[in-house]
Amino acid sequence: MPSKAESLRPSEPAPQPPEGRTLQGQLPGAPLAPRAGSPPDAPGSESPALACSTPATPSGEDPPARAAPVTPRPPARPRLERALSLDDKGWRRRRFRGSQEDLEARNGTSPSRGSVQSEGPGAPAHSCSPPCLSTSLQEIPKSRGVLGSERGSPSSGGNPLSGVASSSPNLLHRNAAVAGSSPRLPSLLPPRPPPALSLDIASDSLRTANKVDSDLADYKLRAQPLLVRAHSSLGPGRPRSPLACDDCSLRSAKSSFSLLAPIRSKDVRSRSYLEGSLLASGALLGADELARYFPDRYVALFVATWNMQGQKELPPSLDEFLLPAEADYAQDLYVIGVQEGCSDRREWETRLQETLGPHYVLLSSAAHGVLYMSLFIRRDLIWFCSEVECSTVTTRIVSQIKTKGALGVSFTFFGTSFLFITSHFTSGDGKVAERLLDYTRTVQALALPRNVPDTNPYRSSAADVTTRFDEVFWFGDFNFRLSGGRTAVDTLLCQGLVVDVPALLQHDQLIREMRKGSIFKGFQEPDIHFLPSYKFDIGKDTYDSTSKQRTPSYTDRVLYRSRHKGDICPVSYSSCPGIKTSDHRPVYGLFRVKVRPGRDNIPLAAGKFDRELYLLGIKRRISKEIQRQQALQSQNSSTICSVS
Repeated sequence: MPSKAESLRPSEPAPQPPEGRTLQGQLPGAPLAPRAGSPPDAPGSESPALACSTPATPSGEDPPARAAPVTPRPPARPRLERALSLDDKGWRRRRFRGSQEDLEARNGTSPSRGSVQSEGPGAPAHSCSPPCLSTSLQEIPKSRGVLGSERGSPSSGGNPLSGVASSSPNLLHRNAAVAGSSPRLPSLLPPRPPPALSLDIASDSLRTANKVDSDLADYKLRAQPLLVRAHSSLGPGRPRSPLACDDCSLRSAKSSFSLLAPIRSKDVRSRSYLEGSLLASGALLGADELARYFPDRYVALFVATWNMQGQKELPPSLDEFLLPAEADYAQDLYVIGVQEGCSDRREWETRLQETLGPHYVLLSSAAHGVLYMSLFIRRDLIWFCSEVECSTVTTRIVSQIKTKGALGVSFTFFGTSFLFITSHFTSGDGKVAERLLDYTRTVQALALPRNVPDTNPYRSSAADVTTRFDEVFWFGDFNFRLSGGRTAVDTLLCQGLVVDVPALLQHDQLIREMRKGSIFKGFQEPDIHFLPSYKFDIGKDTYDSTSKQRTPSYTDRVLYRSRHKGDICPVSYSSCPGIKTSDHRPVYGLFRVKVRPGRDNIPLAAGKFDRELYLLGIKRRISKEIQRQQALQSQNSSTICSVS
């Protein structure tokens, strides 16, 4: 005999579920609903309908369908939380729902069951409602008392009535056993236990679909809720974050988020006595921070020297000088030393800032007479530099204008100390001994470092400043000449299309003295493959054609020294033949320098840089770009067409 309970039937018969799948809740004492394929009118079975608490009606009568009254409720205010910043290390260890899983949750289906799944303990709190319900029903919060267990058993909080979901959007299953309980979709049972998945499976959606299986190897780990800050903390009046309802979008939008690593509260509570040392993970100059910016621990360095001959006129473009064609990328640190610099030093530094652009800032600038040195660094790296210290040495005391001498600048980057020296030694073909004396005075008189501690004091010497730093670069106009006279050198320069540079270097005075060990002890020089940088006629490519007939020579050089063998790797060493405003050609070198982690006990520069110069250089770039565009427009508009 069929049940006499009145049922709410849709206007059209509901489709039968597929084979092996059921849609039912459980009622104590009620028989299970038949599977699809069994006779619908079999004795002891119920028709697929939603049971209500209305009076019973004889089975022969067919009353009109009536929907249970539902009181609409306003939607719950979304809970806004702080957006979690992304990190290459920490964020990848977090787990979010995939796009397929998110779509299944919104449609109310699961890949393993093809039906609505009850929300388990590990389900996200902001999962969307199935689209089959009406708008008002989607916004009704669910009650904890009617949540079924993961195996479909009745919850301890209440006894939900049995029922199945219909295709009609107006049907709603209500709990008649517990008064005041919120309407919800019934729990669903899988036809058979899902197979266990391996830990290294690629599909996250399959893992989540089978999380109700307590025998799964990582069930407990998957069931633990994670504190995910996926919303904004700007306040309840702010609009909801577009990523709040879409967890899978957090992974795809990782590039638009901050790269700051989230800091765990327990890490803050634990007080490390190693803070500031090499072993501390939170040290500003430690290994972790160094690995974020330089995974291979090598920094790109540009070192250049140029004797400007005191010319007021600067070249129209410095791109060939600072941005050579053989370098695909700009360097991390630019160090430019000038001898006999122009009278307007500020204009020279502005031109450097204009050429390098807004990604670089002037970390330090020093001068000694007409000796200039400028240090430009990427603005991302200014936080890892110590205070910059400088010292000077004068080798020609009788001169009122200091044209000969040395200028040294030092600082520590992470845990590696740098020393840059630019010098202008005594000129003259035969004054080798005076140049050797200039070198000796410089290494003894430069008082560096002062406040910044030595990174390795056991390998330092009080008589040689170059031994007190990890990486040393010495560059400038050393004035060492090619011996043999002008005629012999011109013969080698005019032998053919390709100049025999090794033959020229056999006459170089500096290489000869370095082999003797009388100068630049422990220093090296990259291989030379360019023509002599001195002395040219201004504005021309010909060597000295005046009555003095000075011998072409490699007077401008860049040398380097390292405490640890192999820390400095030369990449390129060349000159700039296109810059012809002086009788010297600029000479530059590109290097890769190894950097080591440091301690937080050194005085830092605190991100200081020349902001006024920075803004002035940017304005110059903008104004020149506007002028260039206007010139192109005027050129296009001035085209004249003549008709014959």
